[in-house]
Amino acid sequence: MTRSRLLRGLAIALPLLAVIAYGGASWYVYDQLSHVEARCPGETEVFDPTSFRLSEVDTDPYLMPEPDDVRFPSRGDPDITIAAWWVASDVRSDAPAVIVVHGHNGCRRNATNLLVAGMLHRAGFSVVLLDLRDHGDSTVEDGRFAGGTDEHRDVLGTVDWLAARDMPPTEIGVMGSSLGAATATIAFGQEPRIAALWEDSGFADISEAIRDELARKNYPTWLGAGGVFVGRLFVGDDLTAFSPLEEIGRANGRPVFITHGTDDERLSVRYAEELAVRVRESGGEVEPWIVPGAGHTQAITLATDEYERRLIEFFDSALGAP
Repeated sequence: MTRSRLLRGLAIALPLLAVIAYGGASWYVYDQLSHVEARCPGETEVFDPTSFRLSEVDTDPYLMPEPDDVRFPSRGDPDITIAAWWVASDVRSDAPAVIVVHGHNGCRRNATNLLVAGMLHRAGFSVVLLDLRDHGDSTVEDGRFAGGTDEHRDVLGTVDWLAARDMPPTEIGVMGSSLGAATATIAFGQEPRIAALWEDSGFADISEAIRDELARKNYPTWLGAGGVFVGRLFVGDDLTAFSPLEEIGRANGRPVFITHGTDDERLSVRYAEELAVRVRESGGEVEPWIVPGAGHTQAITLATDEYERRLIEFFDSALGAP
């Protein structure tokens, strides 16, 4: 083989090998970051509304009665069945309802989600705690989290279920934490029948969040775009199909509450202000509650009384006090 032919071969092979290597690395990080373990991995005890514990909080005042175990389809995905708990208000049968949305690798059994539900229930609200697809007892679609772009339809299916129970649109709220906050925010933007949104420790732009997560796990941040591409190509999950930052701008005057911790190591506190700016640009009013010293989703355990007071005041004002 002549030197010139060898050089031409290398000119073709090296870029091809680089593309293959980038694709393989992109698939690896996508696989690592999107993988979901159903059934609430890491839980040492099986919690439900009648019995759950947190080391930082006395949960006895927040225990609820036996819930109704309900099932309904995700909106637009009839093959996806959502498992949920319905905890009806003790105050009145037609009380407003709040949907509580968990985060990545969580489920309705997570103690902090149950604590939120307990706060709302003892204030007289009805509560729905759902398992998003691929989590808990809901349908396992592909074992991957899609950043809320698919999962928001599960929240919309919950809205449809409430509407079928004659729940007025003005009395349906949604609360999400962590990646569940992004899911709740997308659903809020897509569904005007959701009257109010409580957003806790979510992200604004998925591309930024992916870069932050890659950096946190010591992966090269330039693999982010490749990860999004392989997810779309091989799994069919388009992580960029919806943006919480854009969807929160569709509030159209509906009440929004944003909270985040200054010491959040998972999703930067800067996202709270980015979301708030978008609300204000669209004509809304919001001032984020930034909790000093709180890590990721820790505001509720670090400032429990204040969290409960703000939560109830917000939904009392937005949905009507039960």
